[in-house]
Amino acid sequence: MNPDLNNEIFIEVRELCKSYGNIRAVNSLNFTVFKGDIFGFLGPNGAGKSTTIRMLLSLVKPGSGQISLFGLPLHEYRLRILSRIGAMVEEPRFYEYLSAFKNLEMLGKLSGMHPERSQIMKALSLTGIEDRWNSPVKSFSHGMKQRLGIAQAIVHEPELLILDEPANGLDPRGMKDMREIILRLNREFGQTILISSHILKEIEQMANRMLIISKGSSVVEGNVHELLNAAVFQLRLEVSEPGKAMEILRTGSAASELQLEPEGSIKLKANRLDVPAIIKELVEKGILVYSVVPVNSLEQYFLDKT
Repeated sequence: MNPDLNNEIFIEVRELCKSYGNIRAVNSLNFTVFKGDIFGFLGPNGAGKSTTIRMLLSLVKPGSGQISLFGLPLHEYRLRILSRIGAMVEEPRFYEYLSAFKNLEMLGKLSGMHPERSQIMKALSLTGIEDRWNSPVKSFSHGMKQRLGIAQAIVHEPELLILDEPANGLDPRGMKDMREIILRLNREFGQTILISSHILKEIEQMANRMLIISKGSSVVEGNVHELLNAAVFQLRLEVSEPGKAMEILRTGSAASELQLEPEGSIKLKANRLDVPAIIKELVEKGILVYSVVPVNSLEQYFLDKT
């Protein structure tokens, strides 16, 4: 959901800091998550993502700064706020010999939520494991345990989901399934989702807004597609006459860092807004363009920024 259409703020972080001894894990961090966002929270290992998530969930006390959720200061309205949040932090842990249903029932009670049977079955259905509701968790694959972790986070029907690496350790099929679950929760049930991930392609396919942090500080925040549209990124072109195409691109286009690869494709860098003109120029000079493939556009943007 575009914040231009909905300006209700669900998370507001201002000048947030946290140190461990002489190590500054989070340094004057600022960001905003709006109602309806799928908000990508990105950064290299050690950037402060997990520490920030723990502070949002009141698992770690901030050194300084302000955290507000749903317009309320976290330090004053902790229990009221947390009752409206679902979270999965790191790899979920369960009672292996209990069924999926019993795990959600027991963990819900331990957290003070007391979910009804209908809520538990709905959560299992939304995550695609309702047919295994009575199976012991020890029989679940890693992917099924990740789904159960999402089910645990949504069983009390929260307004805000905070997910730390939900696709961690999943194979490509599992990542696709997890992406579809997250998108459905957002689009059909209106849940606002903050998702931390190192799988940049997944964030590019899901998030409408994102934040990149490095060394505990904000690097860039904004609309994913606007940031990428303004970014210089890599392309791979398959064309009919690679040698001739290279000469055309060298002399008259906005392309840079041209490389003719061994298999005959051309790799280049260009601003996304210049791509149509580059392709038009090649076609007008008799070059057939068979494919135009972005090469890790968010990954390149991420690397450039960090």
